[in-house]
Amino acid sequence: MAYRNKLEAIANGDTTGRWPIKKQPYPLKGAILPFNRIVAYYGNLYSKKMGVLGEYPPKELWKKLNIEVKAWEKIDPSTPVQPAIHYIAAVGQGIPMKDGSYCKRMPNSQIDSALAIAKMGNAIVFLDLQVGRSNVQKEVPALEKYLKMPQVHLGIDPEFSMKDGSVPGRKIGTMDASDVNFCSEYLAKIVRENNLSPKILIVHRFTQGMIRNYKNIKLHPEVQIVMNMDGWGEPVLKHDTYRQYIYKEPVQFTGFKLFYKNDLRKAPHIMLTPADLMRLKPQPIYIQYQ
Repeated sequence: MAYRNKLEAIANGDTTGRWPIKKQPYPLKGAILPFNRIVAYYGNLYSKKMGVLGEYPPKELWKKLNIEVKAWEKIDPSTPVQPAIHYIAAVGQGIPMKDGSYCKRMPNSQIDSALAIAKMGNAIVFLDLQVGRSNVQKEVPALEKYLKMPQVHLGIDPEFSMKDGSVPGRKIGTMDASDVNFCSEYLAKIVRENNLSPKILIVHRFTQGMIRNYKNIKLHPEVQIVMNMDGWGEPVLKHDTYRQYIYKEPVQFTGFKLFYKNDLRKAPHIMLTPADLMRLKPQPIYIQYQ
């Protein structure tokens, strides 16, 4: 009953019948969502251009992340905040790798560094995949030793999934519900075999074509799926993207990405605030800063 009540609360008065999702499994014990809101810093340790995670040394990074955590705790005292480090573990590249995948896999030493940074603030970790011309069926199992860790979860980015053989970054890629289902089923198996609390699967989205056949996405008590609004731009554009591709095509939970730089590139040159996002239907339970 408490779980359903919280889902009703974050639906934020939606009257269309879309939210909250009616047919979804009750999660296993230890589920993070929806009783906690995740606030994540995103990026790659090799690059200052891919997100805030690569821009600052760890101690300064945590000072900044803690400011965001406190802002969310203040705006919604009823929902504890779980900090997170969202690390791009496979980067879609504009040049081919030796295997032709256009997918640069980060070395274990870099993933270990991301885990160490997360440990500084009792954060969970998301390992994010930009598969290029590869696929989730190949790239997810490569992370299995990390996904078996209780604090490590998964993110997938259809923008850089080039099923038509294009070069990543030149056009927006796509994934099908079957790709999402492979990931969630893989995570569910890890949870069952290792007696873990539910895993979280973040799926980035900001266009119609990025996710195909969303109605075929299957839910499991071992996995919590977040559809994350990943687009940048002025507030009206971000609101419209959330409404068109997240709100109108419900899966389970929702997320919202905020860009410290890209959101300020066009007038009115402002970034949405926690108060702004709390007005959304449904309220995002995963917040990502890039």
